Amino acid sequence: MSAATPGTGDLDPGRPVLFRGGTVLTMDDRHTVLRDADVLVIGERVEAVGHGLAAPDGALEIDATGGIVMPGMVDTHRHLWQTAMRGYGADWTLTQYFVWYYLEWGKIFRPEDVYAGNLLSAVEAVDAGVTTLVDWSHGLQTIDHADAAVDALESVPGRYVLAYGNIQAAPWEWSAAPEFRDFVDRRVHGRGDMLGFQMAFDVTGDPAFPERAAFEVARELGAPVTTHAGVWGATNDDGIRLMHENGFMTPSTVYVHAATLTPDSYNRIAATGGSVSVSTESEQSAGQGYPPSWQLRRYGIPVSLSMDTSVWWSGDLFSAMRSTLSADRSREHLEAHGRTETVTHCVLRAEDVVDWATRGGAKALGLDSSVGSLEPGKKADVVLIKNDASPVMFPLLNPYGHVVFQAQRGDVHTVLVNGRVVKHDHRLVGIDLAPARRAVENTVEHLMTTMGEDAWTAGMNPEVPKVTVHDNPYTYTDWSAANSQ
Repeated sequence: MSAATPGTGDLDPGRPVLFRGGTVLTMDDRHTVLRDADVLVIGERVEAVGHGLAAPDGALEIDATGGIVMPGMVDTHRHLWQTAMRGYGADWTLTQYFVWYYLEWGKIFRPEDVYAGNLLSAVEAVDAGVTTLVDWSHGLQTIDHADAAVDALESVPGRYVLAYGNIQAAPWEWSAAPEFRDFVDRRVHGRGDMLGFQMAFDVTGDPAFPERAAFEVARELGAPVTTHAGVWGATNDDGIRLMHENGFMTPSTVYVHAATLTPDSYNRIAATGGSVSVSTESEQSAGQGYPPSWQLRRYGIPVSLSMDTSVWWSGDLFSAMRSTLSADRSREHLEAHGRTETVTHCVLRAEDVVDWATRGGAKALGLDSSVGSLEPGKKADVVLIKNDASPVMFPLLNPYGHVVFQAQRGDVHTVLVNGRVVKHDHRLVGIDLAPARRAVENTVEHLMTTMGEDAWTAGMNPEVPKVTVHDNPYTYTDWSAANSQ
């Protein structure tokens, strides 16, 4: 058939799909880029990538001319349950986040509130071309909360990893509960690569190392551990040292942020094969530490990208790629200027952060054999970036640079997850936003009513510190800070 815009009825699951005539970023080992090329999907897998591919009978052909076809993106750390509070903490510091969720109000979230956040976050991820998402779910106060989290994930077509956590209890307590083991057996085992599992908890650095018991449970279950490491004022080198000395640092361990560690800790991570999930927008705004990609490159530590939480930031990896590349280059210039030197050639390239947003995430999650690149035999998680109505989609010269610095979620034309079309022609397919809207409205009403208007308003509007404005030192103007009061 012709490469015309299909109707909803043409998007039936299981139908072969052929992307025709796009710029293909394969993200294979050689980072092969193919111009005016095709990607053929049959069933759940990529059948072929190349030029002039023949369309099977009944195939849906999608015109990718002027667009970029790339693997679905992978977010390795997102607190989905907080998405119902989108933007609420825009002016928070990390301290205010900790106080609000950990000490004051996180405990009032009901299972239905976790469901609402997960549902909305899963939908917004798919909409932005994020096809694999780690639900860093540290709001699972009860098994009912955990069941609600998985219920939401299973209602949205996507590839997920549930990172089970509970900030209201110690990890050595909740991981030892019989109902936790039962939950893993009921909801996780046997789901294949559409629902993976991690254990999510942090290591405080207490010399007694009480987290040992939780690590032992993870080892028994064969579950990777993901942990917030190197977070200013919260987790530090002592936690890394304890993990290493007790044999709990593995290639499957994902260290989130890792922004304030010493060379000793980076060496331990590198030596044990772990990876770091960098959340640049979070680190540079909330205060976990300077986004560490510039450090990780020095130690050869693998990097993936993540968005952290929509209570602050956007839920797409275009922002993550852009901010990470900018922060890394900014640090490179700053370090050079401190040595009275000039950077004449950038080390980190747009190509690298696109890799981190796709293949890097797949490798961190142990899914590299399935997703992260467009190669025959791999699962068909595919994104087409194309927007014929946008003046910034042409000319398409440097495709990696275009993805990082020019494209945005509104340019995501088509998304396939496991071979299924879940977004096409800039519209979600088979996903109804109305239930998500109702669920989120219910959660917001519950939070506002339970907290009270004053606490709700105060939480969203933290006090602004006083800032001293210095007088203008230039004498040819009559302006002064004192006269402007």
